[in-house]
Amino acid sequence: MTTTTHTTSAAAAPPTEVDEAHQVRRRRRLAPGRRLPAARLAGPLAVLALWIGASAAGLLDTGAIPAPWTVLETGTRLWTEGTLPDDILTSLRRAASGFAIGLTGGVLLALVSGLTRTGEALIDGTVNLNRAIPTLGLIPLFILWLGIGETFKIAIIAIVVYIPIYLNTHAALSGIDSRFVELAEVQGLSKYRFIRQVVIPGALPGFFVGLRLGVTGSWLGLVVLEQINATSGLGYLMFQATNYGQTDVILVGLVVYGVFGLISDSAVRLIERRVLVWRRTLSS
Repeated sequence: MTTTTHTTSAAAAPPTEVDEAHQVRRRRRLAPGRRLPAARLAGPLAVLALWIGASAAGLLDTGAIPAPWTVLETGTRLWTEGTLPDDILTSLRRAASGFAIGLTGGVLLALVSGLTRTGEALIDGTVNLNRAIPTLGLIPLFILWLGIGETFKIAIIAIVVYIPIYLNTHAALSGIDSRFVELAEVQGLSKYRFIRQVVIPGALPGFFVGLRLGVTGSWLGLVVLEQINATSGLGYLMFQATNYGQTDVILVGLVVYGVFGLISDSAVRLIERRVLVWRRTLSS
């Protein structure tokens, strides 16, 4: 009897510091490891180093792929002449306007569709039908509807943005564990408090995935749209350079697009880490 009591007491005893340290070491062994400083820049810097090395060794055709210093010189000249700053500001206005409209529309539609059965019946199928239609294929129709000015460009960017935001946010809302609903009913939470304290926080990870895709989509759509009936913008600059065989100018535009895309994606990642600081994941 004494032995049984001693065994039960030992089994019920809290884990010691040695056990906790062993569990921590096990998690560290299975996890990817500590986050490296400036890890997101390692890949682009490696590509840049290869580009510099290949250009210096004469392995690249300068007519097809100019050296990095040639592209830098061209970018400096365009900036000094005032061409590049104006085109950058024009592109930023278009991307920001389309992104803001797409973000607002995607979130509102996802909330209505994800939180009400009527909204889901009316909205979800329509959005998925829109997703099945190539967005860039709508350009001729939107030109007929809205003209060849700024409005149709912003509208197309908004469509490109709202679809991934809606899909990921709606999936996150629909994926809330039903046990949370039961727990909220037991706790006596109102509909408003349940949405604010359970549903919205639970859907935020999916929302940020859609947000990152939407940011990238705004830049991808802008590249195409600014080469159609445009008189300014980075895409227009690159289109004009194509007509004159100016590869260095094209690469300047691509570098600027890439830099803005990387900066905007990094900004979303930073906001995501700050907002979802409570979440424990493999990457964290």
